[in-house]
Amino acid sequence: MNAPTRFAAFVATLALIAGGAALAGGAIDPDRDTERPAHAGKDTHAVNATATHTESDSQHGSSGGQHPVRGLAIAENGLRVVVADPELRRGTSERLAFRIVDDRGATVRDFAVEHEKRMHLILARRDLTGFQHLHPRQAEDGTWTTDVTVDKPGSYRLFADFARDGESYTLASDLRVDGSTDLRALPAPEPTAISDGGYDVRLDAERAQPGQEAHLRFAISRNGEPVHTEPYLGAGGHLVALREGDLAFLHVHPTEGEHADEASAQVHDASVGFAATFPTTGRYRLFLQFKHDGRVQTVAFTKVVR
Repeated sequence: MNAPTRFAAFVATLALIAGGAALAGGAIDPDRDTERPAHAGKDTHAVNATATHTESDSQHGSSGGQHPVRGLAIAENGLRVVVADPELRRGTSERLAFRIVDDRGATVRDFAVEHEKRMHLILARRDLTGFQHLHPRQAEDGTWTTDVTVDKPGSYRLFADFARDGESYTLASDLRVDGSTDLRALPAPEPTAISDGGYDVRLDAERAQPGQEAHLRFAISRNGEPVHTEPYLGAGGHLVALREGDLAFLHVHPTEGEHADEASAQVHDASVGFAATFPTTGRYRLFLQFKHDGRVQTVAFTKVVR
């Protein structure tokens, strides 16, 4: 074999080896795309961080309320909320009915007691000017129903908040109320507010940073006198935090725990504390509910996270 022939054979051998290596690489990494990935050109570290965050979200789901944001989806972890009629008439009592179904479409009937109830229903107007916290009743077929009256037209968000099989869920769906909509801007942050029953409430809160637990304390008074709240849903008060824009539902828990004095039906401290993790910068609306003289009061604050 002359020199040119030997050189050509050598080049052909190298080509066969390279081709075999490429095929082996494809077999070792079967998920490798043959086309350019959609995120090509993005920072690799950022892409990996996003993937890790998604995996973490999937692992936590809503388990035990570990993940701070809920209520962005109609379905999660095989469960879905189905509203019988999303259209409501304003200014009149309407029967609101919904079901929780599994991935086969079967109605779920078994729920755990969480905060003294098997189902918590939150209604919030898209501009966060309207808020209702209701406790519907479950029929034998698994349907949850409650009577609701909505005075302002517009788009509302329904949150079904419940626990099942050791998991906490907040599933959400949209409702529509007939009429011309007049959206309002979120009120500016203020340290004090007045409840719907005329109680004065002061919010004492440390500076909130994204991703870090922040402590919120509400001091309640009436006619200048401190108010000791009565137990409500197993604590001195109940707090719902919603993010402006997408109305993400934040997990919030009382810092006092279950220390209500059942004999006197009063909480020992004259203020109510909570811990909340705000996931992003932005503005949040805090809806505090507390009980005094046998009546539940509601008061709202705007919280800015920077």
